[in-house]
Amino acid sequence: MNFRAYKWMTAGLLGICSAGGARGQAPDGPMTPAPEVKIQPGPPKIKSRSVLVNTPVTVRDAKGAMVHTLEASEFKITDNGVAQKITHFDLGGEPMSLVVVVETSSRVAPMMPQIRKSGILISQTVMGPTGEAAIVVFDDRIEKLLDFTNSADAIEQTMSRLKDGQSGARLFDAMSKAVEMLSSRPEASESDLGRRRVMLVMSEAHDAGSEDKLGEVLRRAQLANITIYAVGLSSTKADLLRKPEEHKPIRATPEGIPSGPPPPGTVYTPTTDQQGQGVSLLPLAVWAVMHAKDQVTKHQLEIAAAATGGMHVSAWKDSTIEKVIDEMGGELHAQYTLSYIPSDSNVNGYHEIQVTIDRPELKVRARPGYYLAGADE
Repeated sequence: MNFRAYKWMTAGLLGICSAGGARGQAPDGPMTPAPEVKIQPGPPKIKSRSVLVNTPVTVRDAKGAMVHTLEASEFKITDNGVAQKITHFDLGGEPMSLVVVVETSSRVAPMMPQIRKSGILISQTVMGPTGEAAIVVFDDRIEKLLDFTNSADAIEQTMSRLKDGQSGARLFDAMSKAVEMLSSRPEASESDLGRRRVMLVMSEAHDAGSEDKLGEVLRRAQLANITIYAVGLSSTKADLLRKPEEHKPIRATPEGIPSGPPPPGTVYTPTTDQQGQGVSLLPLAVWAVMHAKDQVTKHQLEIAAAATGGMHVSAWKDSTIEKVIDEMGGELHAQYTLSYIPSDSNVNGYHEIQVTIDRPELKVRARPGYYLAGADE
């Protein structure tokens, strides 16, 4: 358009505006409504989720010794049977974010002197020189005594000053608090070393008064790539440690194990039910996560450890609390960490993880899977 045409159009528009202003703002006659424009709906949008899965893998030989010489190419990992590409591989080198969850209820009061002495092992053996730790205690209440710190002195002093609590035991609520805290810590990815997220629980396998269910806590822990280690305390051992004037009737067996004889030909163990039928912890862990609203009444800490690829050890007989924590720290710093982004992260429901090595003489332990909830959950 040339300059003359532009001037002519501008003058015409000004004239129309002036004429309209002389007659008033309202146009003559009724206005014809604009035709309705119908927008055709497009194809439904598919919502995609970005899920990063980190799984610790423990590899032992036939004698139970840790194996530290494997390469990433020797591991095969599947998600719901579909082979996945390993995006991150590490052997015990990632800095750790640790939340220590300690029961301080009156049920375990006689064991508190041992628990108070465990701070140096937690800071030196479990957390390690590049890690950080926080401390949460519970009885009738949940209390964060120490936020994340890399100060060994702060951890040891906080543990040494633990106070005896009341009779309640809100175990699952305390574990839920630890999941919330750990979920805020950076985790490993393709571009970032991140931090390993670990929860260390020192408690009985007993819950009283929690609002959260174990399955709900484990769902969140799995999606947040948190590994749970548990030192199983026993109120029966605590009873044996009480002063004579404080003694109550002593159970013949640890908490959760029937005192009566087992069925003929069977021996009751933590992985055997009361009918003498073998119970594998992995199916129980999967069931607990898939039925998150239901109550789990037996083997809670063992299930929590199995569901997240961790370890549960009872400090009942000759295994002292210090010995158990030392063993756990040694395993944590000799584990492989495998990461991947699942190719079917839009599929709701339980995702089964399988980690294998083409060497039958080696035993591999990893987390069994994770649960992706649908919109209606």
